[in-house]
Amino acid sequence: MVSFAVSSMFFHEYTTPEIFGFVSRAGLDGIEFWIETPHFWLRDLPVNEVFACKKQHKEIPNLTVHGPVLDLNPCSINPDVAEVSIRHAVQSVGIAEQLGARVLTLHPGRRTAKRPPGEADAVRFETYISALRNAAMKNSLRISMENMEPAINSLLCTPERVRQLLDDEPWLFFTLDIAHALAVSDEEPARYIELCHDRIANVHISNKEGRVLHLPLDRSPVMAGVLRDLRDVGYNGPLTLEIDDLNIFPPPSADEKVAILARDRAFMAECMDQALVL
Repeated sequence: MVSFAVSSMFFHEYTTPEIFGFVSRAGLDGIEFWIETPHFWLRDLPVNEVFACKKQHKEIPNLTVHGPVLDLNPCSINPDVAEVSIRHAVQSVGIAEQLGARVLTLHPGRRTAKRPPGEADAVRFETYISALRNAAMKNSLRISMENMEPAINSLLCTPERVRQLLDDEPWLFFTLDIAHALAVSDEEPARYIELCHDRIANVHISNKEGRVLHLPLDRSPVMAGVLRDLRDVGYNGPLTLEIDDLNIFPPPSADEKVAILARDRAFMAECMDQALVL
């Protein structure tokens, strides 16, 4: 069965215990814990605190982790930036293992200049992948690379490029970000699902309106179609609501956030449960 989860960054301003409590109230059974969640990131990464919350909330058994990405770029032209970014990515493998996470999602990085990636960028990306490959050999965690929004300097923003990477790296998995795909077209998520469904380990799901991404699902017909496509290929991993609260006006309170998640969870369950009556 799929897991209905939410990114911890939706509750950006709250403590780790509060976040677990809100997720429980919303009826979700999973959290994607961002390492850069402020209450964790700014307090010397207290892994034991997160683990204790997970043990306390038996109703939230499914935990995934998102590696740090803010201010970081593993493919940076600046060797110091690239080095610290790769170090944080590898460190997040260990943190995810300690937390008993199923999946670790990472970003691919980008060319520093806003120009199409070239040969030198491919070499930097291989250095990054090599470090992750070595880390993957030492644990059973699913390390999962995320597709990015289309941009001139993006390294991973087409279904074909993701498929090529997965074929080249059989140990690697894929986190499908629906909003990033929708930035191309309403049909783009279906192309990712068709080409890469056998390696999807996590799905970041959110809606878009115009150019605004990472919105609540709000019973969108487009979102219903995406969920049906995932259902039809037999996807049974996490469906992770990745909603940017800064795109919601007026800014929602904690109770309003819980209500948003509960509504989206019911919608996702409806769409995925349709498979039972076909």
